[in-house]
Amino acid sequence: MDVSCDLEMDVNGEEIFIVDKNVICSYSGRINKLFGKTKRGTKYLKVIFHDFPGGAESFELITRFCYNKGKIEINHINVSTLYCAACYMEMEKSVSGNQNLFELTENSLADIRYWTWSELLDALKQCQNLIPVASSSGVIDKYLDSLIGRVASSCETSPCPSTSSADSSGFRLSCDSKSTESFKNSIFRATWWFEDLAAFEPFLIDILAKQMVSRNLDHGILSKFLFYYQKSRFASAKIMDEKCKTMETVIEKLYLLDLSCISFKTLFGMLRITLNLKISKCSRNKLESMIGSLLDQATLDNLLLPSPVGSSYLYDVNLVLRLLKSFISKGACCVPLTRLKKVASLIDLYIAEVAPDPCLKPYKFLALVKSLPESARDSYDAIYHATVMYFEVHSGLCEEEKMKVCSGLKYEKLSTEGCNHLAQNKKFPTKSAGQALITQQVRLKSLLQETNQASPYINSPCSFVETENTGKEDQQIVLYAGKLDLSTENEKLKVHLQGMQCRVLELEKVCRKMQNQMAKMLKSRVSSHNNARSLPRLCS
Repeated sequence: MDVSCDLEMDVNGEEIFIVDKNVICSYSGRINKLFGKTKRGTKYLKVIFHDFPGGAESFELITRFCYNKGKIEINHINVSTLYCAACYMEMEKSVSGNQNLFELTENSLADIRYWTWSELLDALKQCQNLIPVASSSGVIDKYLDSLIGRVASSCETSPCPSTSSADSSGFRLSCDSKSTESFKNSIFRATWWFEDLAAFEPFLIDILAKQMVSRNLDHGILSKFLFYYQKSRFASAKIMDEKCKTMETVIEKLYLLDLSCISFKTLFGMLRITLNLKISKCSRNKLESMIGSLLDQATLDNLLLPSPVGSSYLYDVNLVLRLLKSFISKGACCVPLTRLKKVASLIDLYIAEVAPDPCLKPYKFLALVKSLPESARDSYDAIYHATVMYFEVHSGLCEEEKMKVCSGLKYEKLSTEGCNHLAQNKKFPTKSAGQALITQQVRLKSLLQETNQASPYINSPCSFVETENTGKEDQQIVLYAGKLDLSTENEKLKVHLQGMQCRVLELEKVCRKMQNQMAKMLKSRVSSHNNARSLPRLCS
């Protein structure tokens, strides 16, 4: 061994270099701090690097620079490695006054604007192996700044600015193209860089997308690129961790964009993919938040996602509830009524699909019904029919559980046919049928009053007599029909009203009879309970 070579350097466990300590110290501030005052001939000097940027190949370039007295050829391929190594070895200022490596690489990076696109991509690919030094030293930012500038310039020179198309394979343009060729050229000017940048690792795309957002690059184009990147990476990824990291990066960056520029269909496609991925809870919440905010664009097929593995119910009701929560996260009053009603119609269809599921718990069914405010629905007939199906499948529910399910119904928003059907439906609890009757009575009274006001020539209008029992029973409203002297054009209304009055009277009699029977049963139970207590005294 050469006597002058008195320093052993283990670089990332890849290779061991035996070098002259004084030569390296004259250029490296880091090594000089460690051994600068150590006398020559000292044995067992050794340095172990675990995170040297670029590994053994990069360190060999450093030693060449030091042994050649500050002379080395710098090009777009090795400039990233030399720049990061110079920062790591603290070669910003030559200890012996010689030219330092940091200045040489800085001068080379100053000419980055003259590099070709391919040279720029090669330099960025080199940086992927130099993290985290490349990020902390700022060299990645220099490359990305130049790259984004070229991308933005190409988009700005496009004859027609692109707008965010929801589902088309290419971008729709905001102005009419004169020819198919012009259309293709315009698309190419906006997306030509997609394939080149899709080769980068997720951490580099993370930095790239952030800078593109800060540079106000078109959000529609950027969202298209992120979707393209996710699809491209998934096609080449060999392990699940790669897919998870890619998906998380894409979701995080999409979350920074304007929602109106993001394809809802593609978002839902990503959601289906994540069902088989173990992405972070934070990323999953952000994806669901974006989808929930655009829920009025969904279809029933979008919502019919299978339940998680290990769950007994058929569809993922919890996911739909979370999407609904995101949709009205700022308050129902902040959502336009047209969007609110559109989502309500969609959820009514969804409830009808999940109602026959025998494993769907009553509180989940009720949560779906009450997830939107009453103002979102003009009619509750769809909810009633879904409740009918639910009771048919869940025949084992007790009266109390049925009443909880029925609490989601708004009887005043049921049609006349719906109220009549409910009042006669034996699967519904008695109290619910009674509420339907009361609603019908109020509706009839209002309708007759309006008819009387509209027909001043009626001699004997229908009357309502309100009586009160002398006992403890509740007040009852008795409806009877007087002689109706309606005009010819109201004859059909007269027949309809009289028929409804008869049905209401019959149902009212049934309700009174049931109330009397329940009162007798209650008295019987109280009497039996008192007798049971006094029985031991009689026996004694």
